[in-house]
Amino acid sequence: MTNIRKLINQLATQEVELTNIQFLAPCVKNGRVKTRVAGMIYTFESQPKKNSGWGIFQPINEKIAKFIEEPSLPQLEEYFQLLKPLRLFLACQLKGQTWLAYPTNESDSKQRFGFAKPVAVHLVTEGAMFEQIIARFDGASWWFEDIDRRADPLIAEELREAFKNITPPKEVKFKGMTPEIRTVYDLMARQKKEFMKKMQHQKDEKRLREALAMGGGELQNFRDRSNYWQVEWVTRDGERHTSAINKNDLTVVSAGICLSGGDRHFDLQSLVGVVEQR
Repeated sequence: MTNIRKLINQLATQEVELTNIQFLAPCVKNGRVKTRVAGMIYTFESQPKKNSGWGIFQPINEKIAKFIEEPSLPQLEEYFQLLKPLRLFLACQLKGQTWLAYPTNESDSKQRFGFAKPVAVHLVTEGAMFEQIIARFDGASWWFEDIDRRADPLIAEELREAFKNITPPKEVKFKGMTPEIRTVYDLMARQKKEFMKKMQHQKDEKRLREALAMGGGELQNFRDRSNYWQVEWVTRDGERHTSAINKNDLTVVSAGICLSGGDRHFDLQSLVGVVEQR
């Protein structure tokens, strides 16, 4: 019983002393800040709630801590030294200063942290898509420290150019390519719906163009009509046609010319020959 009372008294004393301390911590908008006092973890709502960034905080009570000022660079560097670092590729911006990132070295990440997977990095104040950074892990969250000055800037440039040109992940190739680079590029592509849409359009166009070329025709344009493609093409003689083509097997839904109801007996490749023989 005495031990319990002693513990209660210690906790009460710590709570009183809590309002007299100041601590450095990262904070995201509408998030919480944490500190350790006498071996115990305390979590506070930050005031103001809209505050985002690194700050020096002081508890008002056991639930709320107010922002006092920004930490100096030496203070921030000292804090970072307490956390484990990891080099990562920035993939895409999730929200505000939070980015999705991926380890530049999967083996190193697995050895030191037990995993190699995409992570959310908070308070990213500089950097761009595919740029390499250094982030620190506090056991629960990742925090941006700095751009990786040792990284080759050409890698990010190559990846951004490939992404701009809607290059499929399997076709991205350049000197210094690694499995991790291909993974972060693929991760970025999957995050961007517009990229995936354009890449699928390229695949569909290639498929239609090749089918027509085998029959002697040439693709001019095509449009997605939900269950089929409306394909505009020309024969060797330059005769223009518009046909409705099934997406699954390229069979003819409607040839655009009279085939006496036998449209579906042909596919896009054979349709070219039928049209030219008429």
